[in-house]
Amino acid sequence: METNKVNYVWGLLRLAMGWTFLWAFLDKLIGLGFTTLPEKAWLAGGSPTFGFFKFATKGPFVEFYQSLAGNGLVDFLFMAGLLFVGISLLFGIFTKLGSFSGALILILMYSAGFIPPEHNPFLDDHIINALIMLGLLFSHSGRYLGFGNWWSNTKLVRKYSIFE
Repeated sequence: METNKVNYVWGLLRLAMGWTFLWAFLDKLIGLGFTTLPEKAWLAGGSPTFGFFKFATKGPFVEFYQSLAGNGLVDFLFMAGLLFVGISLLFGIFTKLGSFSGALILILMYSAGFIPPEHNPFLDDHIINALIMLGLLFSHSGRYLGFGNWWSNTKLVRKYSIFE
């Protein structure tokens, strides 16, 4: 009984993280007006990475990240990553790859602003969310509140468990 409760909590965390990534994708794609204005949306010709890489980067990697600002390939990979992580976590399929990819995106974003966080010298929300993603990676969270039970019984996943 307790294990079932824990599994459903992991399922809820998976859904929350999936929605977080999908929302970021949609906001940058069409400019919902939250972090991306409609006129700066990707579909309006804007760059989903330019503002962050050009103006929000700090620390020892600033030159590297600023050199990526507005790069079309980087924009595409970033948006594809947000979409993949969001969809995989919301549906509970490809959760291992989605969780790993999401953790990687979060760690890269943390490294782009790599200075001690304002309120805590060691942790910020990127690290905490990356740890949640690692928990999702190992928890079989797609099997709860998603299509993971069905997905884990497909030939592809039975042959290659990384696709769970």
